[in-house]
Amino acid sequence: MPIYEYTCHDCQRRVSLLWRSFADAASREPICPRCGGRDLSRAVSRVAVLRSEESRLDNLADDSGLSGLDENDPKSLARFMRKMANETGEDLGPEFEEVMGRLEAGEDPESIEQSMPDLAGEGGGMGVGGDDFGVM
Repeated sequence: MPIYEYTCHDCQRRVSLLWRSFADAASREPICPRCGGRDLSRAVSRVAVLRSEESRLDNLADDSGLSGLDENDPKSLARFMRKMANETGEDLGPEFEEVMGRLEAGEDPESIEQSMPDLAGEGGGMGVGGDDFGVM
């Protein structure tokens, strides 16, 4: 049972249609489920690629992932840490967003750490800057 995506030229929306078979999709006229329009054109569907956690982390470690990293530039650290968070796919919470916002504004990681002592946890240090760069 194929699902095809179409662009409706009547209501300007992208819609997905589920067909009973490939033959059905080839022989029948698509109708927009939103507006009933018949002026639809096939669109290229997005593709999702499943990757292992190891593959995602390897991608972070390759030269292209680290090429723009400057540990002395807070904005560079924030870009890398956001990329790392996106690769892991985990929600790191409001504290992470606050730290990233402050880094992106150019604030020094040490001053962020001093103003947010609960963020460091038992191990101390945020894992930002210096030699202890890592994932919280």
